[in-house]
Amino acid sequence: MRKEITVTAKTIEEAKVIGARELNIKIEDASIEVIELPKKGFLGLGASDAKVKVFGEMGAADVAAAFAANIIKHMQIDAEVKIIEETSKEIKMDIVGQGLGALIGYHGEILDSLQYLTYLAVNKGDAGEDDETGDRRKSGAVKITIDIENYRAKREETLKGLAKKMADRVIKYGRSVTLEPMNAYERRIIHAAVQDIEGVSTYSIGQDNERKIIISKERATGKPYNGGYSKRPRK
Repeated sequence: MRKEITVTAKTIEEAKVIGARELNIKIEDASIEVIELPKKGFLGLGASDAKVKVFGEMGAADVAAAFAANIIKHMQIDAEVKIIEETSKEIKMDIVGQGLGALIGYHGEILDSLQYLTYLAVNKGDAGEDDETGDRRKSGAVKITIDIENYRAKREETLKGLAKKMADRVIKYGRSVTLEPMNAYERRIIHAAVQDIEGVSTYSIGQDNERKIIISKERATGKPYNGGYSKRPRK
């Protein structure tokens, strides 16, 4: 995707340098279209700057940041999107600003939606598949991770605590526990947390947004009473 900016400066070369810097691209990657040539004037009168349009190709991170920023702007939220890390496989971004709770939503639902829409924008509509790994990517797609005020790390710790608490309840009372519906990423955290607790196992039921985890007592054979996922053999 191409991005552009119009710049005025005393010389064409200076305008090109300024434009490349504003577009966050290398000067050698910038193309220009001269709109107005600079004029020296006479005795300082009638002088005018050069006016140049500078073009550059947007990388995946630029597309992601611009798309997310545009949605946030239309939500009338005053926030800035920052690119934290960029590789060929993943782009991590952080959103900073004031009053961002509305952008997170209940249990991160709005943040997850923003992240998914940004993923689609970068990968040109390649939706991938939603599974227990929490990763919707198809081969070659760029993973998008968006965070706000370290929300995801805090949510992960909350889910790990919930998994342990519910697993202890299953062990104590011998009855299965059904958790509220969660997205694939959060289900993966629960599965992984319970994996390390002796005597219980997890499996999922339901479809799409209504898919939820059941924590159940594990048989001596290593299989849960109600079917589903078995633990890996312990060493």
